[in-house]
Amino acid sequence: MGRTVLTATQLIQKIQADHWGKFRRALRREDQVLLDRLFDRAQYHAQAMAYAAMPAPMEPILVSMIIELQRDLMKLEREVQEKNGQKAESVRQKAEGGGQ
Repeated sequence: MGRTVLTATQLIQKIQADHWGKFRRALRREDQVLLDRLFDRAQYHAQAMAYAAMPAPMEPILVSMIIELQRDLMKLEREVQEKNGQKAESVRQKAEGGGQ
């Protein structure tokens, strides 16, 4: 007997193809790539989605996408803070060294 319930991964793929297919085709090519990437990144959370077994599967898919976007944002914020810290340290060292 075959499987009657889709896995979370299969469900994401089905929703992407069936529910978002027309929307995707209407997007510009570069935006199609971005939408595909969002769905790909939702796959990282397929286990959590399967465990939660929510009746509306689009909700955990969207939350998964948001989690991944938040992860990217936090990484960029850390990088900016590190660069700003390095710049501030460089300016401080120049100021200290220039006064001697």
